[in-house]
Amino acid sequence: MNPPVPELIAIDVRPGRAHESQSGLQVLRPRIWGVFHRVPASRVAAVVIHPTSNFMGHYLLPPLARRGLSCLGLNTRYLGNDVVLLLERAIQDLGAGVKWLRQQGFDRVLLIGNSGGAALVSFYQAQAERLTIESTPDGDPIDLEPADLSPAQGITLSAAHLGRSRLMSTWIDPAVIDESDLLASDPASDMFNPANGPPYSADFLERYRRAQQVRLNRLEHWARARLRQLRSLTDGPRDMPFILHRTLADPRCLDASLDANDRIPGTSVWGPPRAQNYAVNSMGRYTSLTGFLSQWAPCSQGDGPTNLQRTSVPVLLLEHTADSSTFPSDHEAWTQAASGRITRRQLKGGDHYLSGQSHLVERSADAIRDFAASL
Repeated sequence: MNPPVPELIAIDVRPGRAHESQSGLQVLRPRIWGVFHRVPASRVAAVVIHPTSNFMGHYLLPPLARRGLSCLGLNTRYLGNDVVLLLERAIQDLGAGVKWLRQQGFDRVLLIGNSGGAALVSFYQAQAERLTIESTPDGDPIDLEPADLSPAQGITLSAAHLGRSRLMSTWIDPAVIDESDLLASDPASDMFNPANGPPYSADFLERYRRAQQVRLNRLEHWARARLRQLRSLTDGPRDMPFILHRTLADPRCLDASLDANDRIPGTSVWGPPRAQNYAVNSMGRYTSLTGFLSQWAPCSQGDGPTNLQRTSVPVLLLEHTADSSTFPSDHEAWTQAASGRITRRQLKGGDHYLSGQSHLVERSADAIRDFAASL
């Protein structure tokens, strides 16, 4: 069939709080953008989304449209900037996209969560089926309403991270000994210190993972204390930015025997692990107290498997077997969360982005088409 001409879509959503965006216009009249591939006679519409990445040109949109599935590549209001991102607000944006699809006449909606979008769509569906959230982790009320969150009929997870807080818990560098100093480091806890590996001993890994949790818990405690201090001041600030150094230090990047799959040893999803760990723009590098608590801290409400377990719809899991950022243990966590209603499909040799792997993009689209037809 001839591919549809993509439509640029603008969707207005209800305003949030001041400073949830650097744009005053975006605060007063929040508008999110997407690209819609409309297929006549399509019974199901899919929406693919990520908290911050631009999915308007997502690689799945054209092949899914060629297979007869209408598709919306949707962005949240936090496109390209997660400093003040609130996951609780991001699901409201996704809800606006689902509502727009309903207004186009689609009674069946498939949520596609790719990469970091996997936990977002799980969070959304859990709240759409049963709205429980009344506030963000920093204590501010969040004005979500059932009308904001129309439940979907299915979920596809592709190259699926478990959630931003889960990523941070396994990627954060525990060797940092001074949060204000990029270079200050404890050699005994440094995965890049050749004396520690790779390969890494079971004892080192146990100490390493424990130290990661200690650092994250310390940061959460500091963020909460700092918020209390700021908000106790008369006419004081309600938030502040900060830098989170060294956030890509997962031993699995250097030791391919850990959580083994088909990935290339010594790589990360973005390049050489040590360079990315210290990079100016890496995961969670620039954040705020409220953004950190909502996204990256252990208290985040956006944990993927926890939320997926609270849903009731069918799930398709696409496993990229050469991914250097999602692993067999992640696939098992998703599978357990949706036990009895999940279908798993492997994309053998697929890296995280399916870059230069057009045959796997087509295979992925085939699997999604077949899954959508069953909804």
